[in-house]
Order: sequence, then structure tokens, then C-alpha cells
Amino acid sequence: MKALKNALPLLFSFLLATSGSAFAAGAIAVDDEQGDDEPGYGIVVGEDTREDAGREALKACRKSGNANCKVVVRFDKCGAYAASKKYYGIGYGSSLNKAKSMALDACGNSNCKVLVSDCE
Repeated sequence: MKALKNALPLLFSFLLATSGSAFAAGAIAVDDEQGDDEPGYGIVVGEDTREDAGREALKACRKSGNANCKVVVRFDKCGAYAASKKYYGIGYGSSLNKAKSMALDACGNSNCKVLVSDCE
């Protein structure tokens, strides 16, 4: 994944959808193309499937004016995305703390920060 130009200001949209199903999934899509002033995000929770969540996260990311969105993580409970200017990591788990910790560990750089996270 290309380096983040500026990870301090966060742009992200929350699109919350409800589902009649007992199973719920979420996803995070990110636009972090090199040269962007600010990375863009789309995050959704409460979708019927991980595929639906990914599709809706892409829509939310693009709706915020981002052209190069990619789904970086799909999750059943909690998900997180951490990044620095050159590194990124994703996480998921049964709690927000677990997802954030996994994302930071996967990022592998002391400058990494959790940029977006949520639970269904």
C-alpha cells in the first residue's frame, strides 16, 4: 500500500446500517494514495455479510470524495486501521482494544496511530 501523505487530519464517513439478521459484519475502506493531502475512509457496521460490508464501506469512502478507495479489513465484531506515513496495519477481534492492538502490531512502526476503528 502506498505511503500516507498526511495521517493527522482524519476524514471518514460512518454509514450505519441495520439488519434483521443475527449475524452482522463490518468493513473499513481507505484511500491513502501517495500525494493525497488527507487519507479518506469509509466504515460500516451492521451488514448481513462481509461482502456487503466491503461494498458499503467502498461507497462511504467514495461518497466522501475519495477516488482510490480499497477495502482493507472486513470483520464480524470489531475492526481497526492504523498507519504512519509509510506503514499500515489492520486488526479485528472480539473487542475494540483487541482490534486496535492487532492493527498497531501489524503496522510495526512507533509512529503508527489508529486512524479508524469501530465495533458492530
